[in-house]
Amino acid sequence: MAGDSVNHPEHYNKNPSGVECIEIVRWLNFNIGSAMKYIWRGGFKIEDPREDYRKAIWYLNDEIMRITSELGEEIGL
Repeated sequence: MAGDSVNHPEHYNKNPSGVECIEIVRWLNFNIGSAMKYIWRGGFKIEDPREDYRKAIWYLNDEIMRITSELGEEIGL
């Protein structure tokens, strides 16, 4: 399905490993999987990877807040 922008966009397999990110992230929770997705494909969809890495940081911070709240601790980043 090369060129299918919905089911298989080109940037999904640009990682040098050749592995599609979904094969890994489907085993993770939402926040960690989303962060991993942005790290894995950083710079492949858009030229400057910083936006992807900022998105990954956002999901990691959200996961920290979720765990902190679940433990009943005060949230502080």
